[in-house]
Formats: sequence, structure tokens, C-alpha cells
Amino acid sequence: MSTQAASSDVNAAASGTFQLGGDLPVNRLGFGAMRITGPGVWGPPADHDEAIAVLRRSVELGVNFIDTADSYGPEISEDLITEALYPYPADLVIATKGGFTRQGPNKWTAVGRAEYLRQQVEMSLRRLKLERIDLYQLHRIDPKTPVEESLGELRALQQEGKIRHIGLSEVSVAELEHSRTLADIVSVQNRYNLADRASEDVLDYATRENIGFIPWFPIATGTLARPGGILDEASKRHGSKPSQLALAWLLRRSPVMLPIPGTSSVAHLEENVAAAGVTLTDDEYEDLAKAAG
Repeated sequence: MSTQAASSDVNAAASGTFQLGGDLPVNRLGFGAMRITGPGVWGPPADHDEAIAVLRRSVELGVNFIDTADSYGPEISEDLITEALYPYPADLVIATKGGFTRQGPNKWTAVGRAEYLRQQVEMSLRRLKLERIDLYQLHRIDPKTPVEESLGELRALQQEGKIRHIGLSEVSVAELEHSRTLADIVSVQNRYNLADRASEDVLDYATRENIGFIPWFPIATGTLARPGGILDEASKRHGSKPSQLALAWLLRRSPVMLPIPGTSSVAHLEENVAAAGVTLTDDEYEDLAKAAG
């Protein structure tokens, strides 16, 4: 279909749906709520009202999967989500994460101790005004804490009804396989985009096992969008932006792919959601699949 239509005409539902854990349907094109915080993912946004508008507009455009973390701000992203969207639409899935402490802008330290994760789950429940978190992800496996301890505590919280599903972030296939012997893992969030496919093996594993794959930094295109390049030429044919084709490629790459492009701008949000209406030809998809950013 043509992508020249106004971005506001496209709903995130056009990206298709995926059942997280087999029982939690989400539209595959979601929203990542990291960039609604300040520089370095630290402190409040430069424009509070625009951040609120972005969140509200995302839901208007059919986004029903919002990904955040207690470390975004820290706490700021979760607070903004609550301010903008509570009481939540019935179909909205808010996924959050714990396991990172913050010492300043762009500074992150993994902490996976049981008592810390329990504290963070309780605090996220309070900030988000939820009785249960639909998807709680271990933000990183802490090299100083056995993963058995971290996932054991999340599983206990799940059994207590405070977490519905458990996910992981930035893991290898071996770590994912081992983690699945400790808890039911329904999603994995690794960096993946047209220009960086280092997690290809994790994506292939997730696809085989029907585990949701949430690519962060999804619209990076590297050199593919340079003038005269493959992505640049395809964008001109579609009347779209390279970032929209990058998202369309991700959505086609695997049925378990759940891209979460983030932004602090309503206009950029609308551009991203419009990618749900982009259809690549077989040749365009294959050419991009073979290319390297």
C-alpha cells in the first residue's frame, strides 16, 4: 500500500498482534518510554506537557504496549505514564523493568539481589497504580548475583500475583535457555535493528519458541540510509522516511517482533506509528535483509 497517507490515518493495530505468554494480546508496534525523560535518561523531560501528550497520543493511535523501567529517570518515566494514562484503557499492557541502579546521567549499574528486585517491583506497582505488572523484565543479569536468585525472586512475586509474566533483557541464547529452566520467560529485549543484528541468534531462538522479541533502538539504520543507498532509494519509492521502512522491515522479519520506538515528540510518534501501514515488496525486504548498516 502507499505510505503517502497522513500518519494520523494509520493505527498501530495495522502492525498485527502478538500474544505475550499466550494470553496477553498486544499490537506489535509499541512505544518505548525511555526518551520521555531528561538528557542521559536522567531527570524530568525538557517539555513535560509534550511528554504527556506523546503518551496520550500513542494510545489514541492504537498503541497498547508501552515499555518502561524504574531506572528511566529514575522513576520519572513510570510517573509520567501514570499521570498521562491512569486510569488505564482496559487493553493497555505496561511492561516495566528492574535491576539497574542509577548514579547519574548515562550511568547504569546492574543489581539483581532478591531483596532489591522485590523492593523495585513494589515501588513500580505503587508508582504505576497497579495491582499486578503484566510484564516485568529483569533489566540485566547481574554478574555479581546468581541468576537463580534474581529469577527465583521474580517467580515468587509472580506466584504472589504481583507479576503476570517475566521477561529478560540483553541476554544470549545460552542465558535465555538456562533462564527458562528457572522461570517461564515470555519475552526478551535485546538491541536489534537494520544496522545491528548481533542478536540474530537470539531472535531466531525466540521465533522458534514463540517468545516475544522486543528490539530496543529499533530504528537505527547506519549507512543504509545514506543518499543513493538501498534504504534511501526504497524510501523515495514509498514516499516514506527511512526510519519507517526500518520499522516495517522489523515487523516483517519475525512474527514475534515487538518494536518499541521511543520519542519525546508527538510528530515523531505519529511518523513511527505510520510505519505499521508500510508494506515492503519481497525484493525490498530481501535486499535490506542482505545489507549491512
